[in-house]
Amino acid sequence: MNMTVNIAGVEWKNPVTTASGTFGSGAEFSEYVDLNRLGAVTTKGVANVPWPGNPTPRVAEVYGGMMNAIGLQNPGIDLFCKRDIPFLKRYDTRIIVNVCGKTEEDYCQVVERLAEEPVDMLEINISCPNVKEGGIAFGQNPQAAEQITRAVKRYARQPVIMKLSPNVTDIGEMAKAVEAGGADAVSLINTLTGMKIDIDRKSFVLANQTGGVSGPAIHPIAVRMVYQAAKAVKLPIIGMGGISCVEDAIEFILAGASAVSVGTANFHNPSITMEIVDGIEEYMRRQGFEKITDMVGIVN
Repeated sequence: MNMTVNIAGVEWKNPVTTASGTFGSGAEFSEYVDLNRLGAVTTKGVANVPWPGNPTPRVAEVYGGMMNAIGLQNPGIDLFCKRDIPFLKRYDTRIIVNVCGKTEEDYCQVVERLAEEPVDMLEINISCPNVKEGGIAFGQNPQAAEQITRAVKRYARQPVIMKLSPNVTDIGEMAKAVEAGGADAVSLINTLTGMKIDIDRKSFVLANQTGGVSGPAIHPIAVRMVYQAAKAVKLPIIGMGGISCVEDAIEFILAGASAVSVGTANFHNPSITMEIVDGIEEYMRRQGFEKITDMVGIVN
């Protein structure tokens, strides 16, 4: 079985990576997961300076998944380059760095800093609130999404994956916007905005009031959005959202994703990514697919 995929000129040994924010930068899971077996490792979001994140409580269990308002807590690009990249370079896997920021300049500083680092791809998290535009996320406005894509592309030496927010009216329009801005690939979906209220305390469960919902409950929405994005653009797509078993991952591929990213499931089953790699190979054998690429987008 040929499991290799080519995402924007970068060859992965198989189509499975990890969703940003659910896998640290690999070290936390290396006792449980053979990182050499993954197509890529996608790191936690990295900013130009350390971010403390939101006040606690900032994680809550919800029906069919979880909700978080971590606030992209991270140690900043300098420590990331010193500590996390050397660790990941010990493994035979592609390195995708997730980049976050509050202004266009923030993103560009990180992308420029990574230009000379030995990483394979950049994933730009445009679900961050744009502080100069009153807090609306870069990824909720097509013009802003195109602009931020164009800006980071000016500094990027690696292929750029734009991570799309599902909190929009038309995901196809957003995919077209980042394609117009020069994106090399897209990943979707990021979390859906939700809220949980403690009825006994009569207050919000999360200190931030709202949080990002992830897990199995959002999977059907994510599959639909990946399908729509695949119809809208010619870019390679990394599909994510509620993958908890190999069948979930295969759905994304059949809908049009060239690769998949596993997130929330890592928390309760640290070996899920390896199980999905094995499961896709078994599915290919059973269904008579010689190459993984023959599966991509065959559902019309």
